[in-house]
Amino acid sequence: MSDTNYIDMRSDTVTRPSKEMREAMASAEVGDDVFGDDPTVNELENKVADLFGKEAAMFVPSGSMGNQVCLYSNSSPGDEIICERGCHIFNFEVATVAALSGMLTQVVDGTRGVFTPADIEGLIRPGSMHSPRTAIVEIENTHNRAGGTIFPIDVMQSLRELCDSRQVLLHLDGARIWNAHVATQIPLADYAACADTMSVCFSKGLGAPIGSAVLGERDFINRARRTRKMFGGGMRQVGIIAAAALYAIEHNIQRLSEDHENAWYFAESISEIEGVYIDLDSVQTNIVVLDIAGSGRGVDDIVASCREKGLLVVAFGATKIRAVTHLDVDRDDVRDAIQIMREVFESA
Repeated sequence: MSDTNYIDMRSDTVTRPSKEMREAMASAEVGDDVFGDDPTVNELENKVADLFGKEAAMFVPSGSMGNQVCLYSNSSPGDEIICERGCHIFNFEVATVAALSGMLTQVVDGTRGVFTPADIEGLIRPGSMHSPRTAIVEIENTHNRAGGTIFPIDVMQSLRELCDSRQVLLHLDGARIWNAHVATQIPLADYAACADTMSVCFSKGLGAPIGSAVLGERDFINRARRTRKMFGGGMRQVGIIAAAALYAIEHNIQRLSEDHENAWYFAESISEIEGVYIDLDSVQTNIVVLDIAGSGRGVDDIVASCREKGLLVVAFGATKIRAVTHLDVDRDDVRDAIQIMREVFESA
C-alpha cells in the first residue's frame, strides 16, 4: 500500500501541494534572496508583516529554525529562557536552545500548555555575577503537545505586561497561530501584539510544502538575517517555495475551520470506544490526543494495527496517540478513520 492510499492523520505537515499551489510555484518570479532580490519572497515577507502588524518579517526554511533564530538573536550564552514543560522548543527541537544559543532552560508546568504570570513571576531572575539572566519567556499557541489548545489572549497580554515590567522579551512560537485565529476570530495582529518576536509556519495547517516566517521590529529582523545565514538558512531563488506560502495565506486560512470541525467529530466518536480517554475540553483546533491506557493495549500495537487497516497516526507518549486533521483529510476520511479505530480496539 503506498502512502497515498492511507488516511494520513499523523500530522498537518503531511499535506501535498494542490494543483493551484503548484502552478503558483511554477510561475513564481525569483531572484537571489540573500541579496534581497527575490520579489516573491519580498512580497511574502511584506504581506505577513502586514497581517500581524509587525514592522518586518523574514522567510526561513522551518519553524525550528525560526524559533532558534529568534532566541539566538536576542540572547547571550549563559542567559536563561522560561517556557512550558510540554512546549515544542523544549521537546522537539533537539536541544538547540542549549546547543546553538548556550541558554539555560527553566520549565514551568502549565495547564493544557498555558501558564500565567503568577506561575513565573518568582522564576524571573535579573541576573548577577552568580546566576543567569532571564532573557526570554516563550509561549506556544496553539500548543501541540497539549492537543492543539489555544493560549488565551488575556493571559498572553498579562504575560506581556509582566515581561515588560521585568525587561524580559516574550517570544511566541506561533506555528499554528492560524488555528487559534480561526477558532477564536481574534485578529492575528492582536496575538502578535503580545510578543516581541514570533514565528509562524506555512507548512502545517496552511498546506505549503515548506517554510516559516520570523516577525518583529525591523532592527531585530536585520540581526536575524545574519543569524539565519549563520545557521545555514540563507537561500537563493527561494521565490519558488515562497509562492506556495503566499498561496497558502491567501486561500487556506479560513478553511481551517473545517479541520477543527473534523477533529471534534473524530474526538467525540473515538471517545465512545471503551478504554480510550480523550480530554474533550482540549480539542479546540485540529489535534486530538487519545490516552489508551484503559484499553490494556500498547501504543505501538495500536499504531501498527491502524496502519495495517489504512490509517496513519503517531505515538505521542507511553500511553498516548495523536491524530491530526488537515486539508488532505475530508469528512469521509474521518468517518473511515473512526471505523478503523473501532475495529482495531474491538479486535482485542
